[in-house]
Amino acid sequence: MNNRTRLIIIVTLSLVLAGCSGIGRGVADAFLSREKEDKRKCEIYGKSFAGVNKIIDQAEGITKLLYVHGVGEHDSGYSTEFMEKLSAELGLNKREALFKEISLVGPGQDKTPLGTLRVHKLMNRKDDQRTLLYYELTWSEITRAEKALLAYDNSGEHSFRRASFNNLLKKFSNDTGPDPLIYRGKSRETILTSFVQSFCWMGISKWSDIPVKGSHYCDARNADSFINLKDDEYVFVSHSLGSRIAIDGLQHIVSLFERRVQEDDSKRIVALHKMLKDKQINMFMLSNQLPMLQLGREDPTVFGEIMSYCGGGEKSHARMFRETSIVAFSDPNDILSYAIPQNFSERYLDSRICPSVTNVFINIAHVNDVFGFGEFANPLTAHIAYDRDDRVVNLIAHGLNGSPKQHNSCNWTELEN
Repeated sequence: MNNRTRLIIIVTLSLVLAGCSGIGRGVADAFLSREKEDKRKCEIYGKSFAGVNKIIDQAEGITKLLYVHGVGEHDSGYSTEFMEKLSAELGLNKREALFKEISLVGPGQDKTPLGTLRVHKLMNRKDDQRTLLYYELTWSEITRAEKALLAYDNSGEHSFRRASFNNLLKKFSNDTGPDPLIYRGKSRETILTSFVQSFCWMGISKWSDIPVKGSHYCDARNADSFINLKDDEYVFVSHSLGSRIAIDGLQHIVSLFERRVQEDDSKRIVALHKMLKDKQINMFMLSNQLPMLQLGREDPTVFGEIMSYCGGGEKSHARMFRETSIVAFSDPNDILSYAIPQNFSERYLDSRICPSVTNVFINIAHVNDVFGFGEFANPLTAHIAYDRDDRVVNLIAHGLNGSPKQHNSCNWTELEN
């Protein structure tokens, strides 16, 4: 192994092990040339799944999509490129000029900051009824205060001791590395509340009912605001740690409803539960990390009973959703991403959300020959570039075999339960 090869591998692994972000996105590519022919593979294992396009077509109400980011500092608008690529695939060529942006807060006098929820209304020029409400949750401000503990390490007092490139890596690591640790600690409840509040605002029936700006708390007890819940459709797109937050958030909602029914068996809570348990939740997880982030965690409240709660089982009256369809994207060359084993949902996901899993193994990063040493794919690109990949956007937009573009790009193996 020559010195240049060693440098490529050290630089790339250093960037990836630091976490997930856009910094250094093209560093390894500066050393490597792209293949002339795109030989990247796409293999799908599991049941067929619908894309957002079909969901919009079949929705009796409005289709609503929430994007949840992964580790690192994010500013509102971080998912704009994905939103615009998805809009183009869906033929949504018209949108409200002004987006709405809510500062999420806790209830009553608490007013704990819970992040920011930005909402866009996307439409078709010829058909205003063909609508998608696009929600973007920015939760990173919750972890900002705790990450400030490491600010001293980024100061000139310490940074001058490092080589300039290593200093960039250290700042990157200090920004992204702490988030999974913080999520395992006292801030987990706050982050989950941020997700639950986002879901609550998604449940609000009309675009006109969503505040334009300001700090607001969504009260799920106001049942009149959710009159169209049974007709609306819900889609979630998440990246890395965001997928753990999203799935934990849905399981958290199950626990909240269980508690509310026990404390207040009122008609409004029962009515909301009835509407939710007939809903299908559609989740697209980019750079999925559920197996890794399950390590050391407690078991869900209810597990191993999917057949009892779902598909007409004897406990189906107590389920939370009719089905939670999980489509997990992972690049085999993304060292921080994992497929979901077939027995994972039965053992580690709450049976009451009725989970089903389809794995998409897709090469996001190109595979290149490194000076005859062997094949190499940039693991940084393999980890962070899912939502910019046309094939991923196409699958989210059109589902399995929903677009002619997919015919030669993905092989599908259906798995029977």
